[in-house]
Amino acid sequence: MITVSDVSVSFGGQLLFKDVDLKFTAGNCYGVIGANGAGKSTFLKVLCGDLEPTKGSVSKPAELRMSVLRQDHYAFDDYTVQDTVILGNKRLYDIMQEKDALYAKEDFSEEDGTRASELEAEFAELNGWEAESDASKLIQGLGLPEEILYQKMDSLTGNEKVKVLLAQCLFGNPDIILMDEPTNHLDVEAVSWLEDFLAEYFGTVIVVSHDRHFLNNVCTHIVDIDYGKIKMYVGNYEFWYESSQLIQRMIKQQNKRAEEKIKELQNFIARFSANKSKSKQAPSRRKLIDKLTVEELPASSRKYPYIAFDMEREVGKDILQVTGLSKTVDGVKVLNNVSFTVGKGDKIAFVGNNEIAVTTLFKILMEEMEPDEGTFKWGSTTSVSYFPNDNSAFFDNCQLSIIDWMRQYSKDETESYLRGFLGRMLFSGDDVFKQVNVLSGGEKVRCMFSRMMLFQSNVLILDRPTNHLDLESITAVNNGLSEFKGNLLFASHDHEILETAANRIIEITENGCLDRQGTYDDFVAWRHENVGGKLML
Repeated sequence: MITVSDVSVSFGGQLLFKDVDLKFTAGNCYGVIGANGAGKSTFLKVLCGDLEPTKGSVSKPAELRMSVLRQDHYAFDDYTVQDTVILGNKRLYDIMQEKDALYAKEDFSEEDGTRASELEAEFAELNGWEAESDASKLIQGLGLPEEILYQKMDSLTGNEKVKVLLAQCLFGNPDIILMDEPTNHLDVEAVSWLEDFLAEYFGTVIVVSHDRHFLNNVCTHIVDIDYGKIKMYVGNYEFWYESSQLIQRMIKQQNKRAEEKIKELQNFIARFSANKSKSKQAPSRRKLIDKLTVEELPASSRKYPYIAFDMEREVGKDILQVTGLSKTVDGVKVLNNVSFTVGKGDKIAFVGNNEIAVTTLFKILMEEMEPDEGTFKWGSTTSVSYFPNDNSAFFDNCQLSIIDWMRQYSKDETESYLRGFLGRMLFSGDDVFKQVNVLSGGEKVRCMFSRMMLFQSNVLILDRPTNHLDLESITAVNNGLSEFKGNLLFASHDHEILETAANRIIEITENGCLDRQGTYDDFVAWRHENVGGKLML
């Protein structure tokens, strides 16, 4: 159990959250959500003791062991993988080191024997005899080979280090687990294994994640950081989202009815207060108005963009024919004889372990890159909009304001027309006069979506569009892509988007591609049974 009592945190006079009173209990998994900058990672640092709160306290029983997922990929470069994992229980690791040092002594004294027996007793209590096998199980569960245990950490790739650090966090059955974005850079099988592990775990889990699919699968509670407050709700992310949307709609409807009633009462007073026959009613109506105040929506940092792609014209029967595309990039063959046909209504998610391969394919289709071999042909009725993985070419060294940046892509250059598209992506008021070269990564992405909606194309190509976005914007992207009536060709790290927006999956492989109709989860299951190997989102 973790008890948070009257906790407030502020930086440089800026209040992140205040007066937080929460209890985190065993057997539950808590998903921490909030807008970018709301203080999610800061809250985790307060919980684990890395950061002292401005006010209040965080407490847990002394006998409970807390494990925290660390993101420093270089901190353990001098250790073997096995030692790095076991370091998840620092006390156990220290005992093992002290034991080894004692038994290596040539002049083993009686005092050494006494100390060794004490260490052996504590070693057994901490399940030390199973430590190496437990480390091996975790490593293999996350999809790494057992022989990697004896390699030095500095010899591993970035993705391998991510898995080892996650294994370290889970090692030794800790009482409390804290994780910040644990699914980043994990393959599908590793994420699934982690979900299963947490389902069987009986301690307390607190996790920050942008992965809605993961939050839905593991969370029993949602901890929402919003408007300087932190509130806890029972249920997973989907339940919280649907409930919050319902409440917002109900409040708006209530406000509308109240406003209509107030207007009616005000008209009555204006018209009849001077009329002697009605004068007795007027004061009572005034009292009613005083009581009937319009309850405004609570101020909130959380804002939901609105993404909707309209088509200027319906697409015809012929969409896209790709035949034998091959391409070598920096000496590596990333596309090898890739062929597929896009039919009307196809919404295709492109996946694969080499992100460069998918990006290269999209660039070829947009004629930003020439293939080494093969051809492609777009249908005569298609109009294509492209969301690139790297948008720097659109913004670097550009001195234009947001609205002038949009104006260069629009047939209608009027400010009101352009503001309509920018407003959907939360650019309002004077925001539209900000220079685009100073925008954050998330703001640039929102500009790109405004631009795409402006074109009204019937084919959309999107290369990992949710990078830099918060949960609210990711949800808006998901809704926009799912409801789009044209053709989609896209790649994404978001499991939920892959599952709900695509009706066909194409995996780019070393020897062409795997092409299956159906949902993403169906594809993963089929691939596991028929192909094997790892698949990255």
